[in-house]
Amino acid sequence: MRRIILIMMVLVLFFTITVFFKEKEQPMKFGEDHSKYNVSHDLVLSTRFNSDLLQSIANIDLAQIKNNTDYKKQPIEWGENVTGVIRNIPTDEQIIALTFDACGGEWGSGYDDELINYLIAENIPATLFFNSRWIDTNLDKFLYLSSLEQFQIENHGTEHRPLSVNGLTAWGIKGTSNVEEVVEEVISNYEKIKMLTGHSSKYFRSGTAFYDEVAVKIVNELGMNVVNYDILGDAGATFSAQQVKDSLLNSKPGSIALLHMNQPKKETAEGVKMAVPLLREKGFTFVTLDEGFNRSNR
Repeated sequence: MRRIILIMMVLVLFFTITVFFKEKEQPMKFGEDHSKYNVSHDLVLSTRFNSDLLQSIANIDLAQIKNNTDYKKQPIEWGENVTGVIRNIPTDEQIIALTFDACGGEWGSGYDDELINYLIAENIPATLFFNSRWIDTNLDKFLYLSSLEQFQIENHGTEHRPLSVNGLTAWGIKGTSNVEEVVEEVISNYEKIKMLTGHSSKYFRSGTAFYDEVAVKIVNELGMNVVNYDILGDAGATFSAQQVKDSLLNSKPGSIALLHMNQPKKETAEGVKMAVPLLREKGFTFVTLDEGFNRSNR
């Protein structure tokens, strides 16, 4: 009898351990408890949370940045392809980095579940650039996407502003006006992503993807590279599905495509679904920015 009881106890223990490790292997789903992050919407929007972010900014030696002679110069470049901006991955390999912006605020806090579900189903690696306001509105989705290994999480700024040291405007949006505002636009969202996920962003893309060359140098000093694109994938989610497909089919080895994941009523998802099988037929594979740059030894 004791032997039977002992065998039953061993079986129960084995079953419990098996279930535990099986659950750990499963990705988190929407609505599940994201307890490993220990965050909530109330916390993200709280005074304490934002005070912590401001303290992180205060710890940066702004005086050293401001006294850098390079930053005292008036910028002479303004646009998407200024000095220091990365547009593609230097390689002859047939690889493409799909990048998707989540802009937030008046520029859209939606979630294109058709697009994301397709990327997941097809196991397509991608780099997702999140704006701080989109995170605030979609915290559960942000945490879920951050838990999936196929997605690389990067920084799309705090207020979705063009990055300027003298207040230049792009697409009707006034840019940052000085060095302090450049730092806050970059670092506030950097710290938010780090506090929520533990991930330190390596890449930054501003709202509108416009910069001056001085602002780009500041981002570099803050430890990030500025990444734009050589393939305009959906033109701010204004392209038709056919235009998205045609644009993506212009990809070359090492192309970086810019698309959007925050406009579910637009045709980006359908265009991506049309283009992916054709790109695969051409021999292309999809990579995150990290994987692409690692393979190119940049």
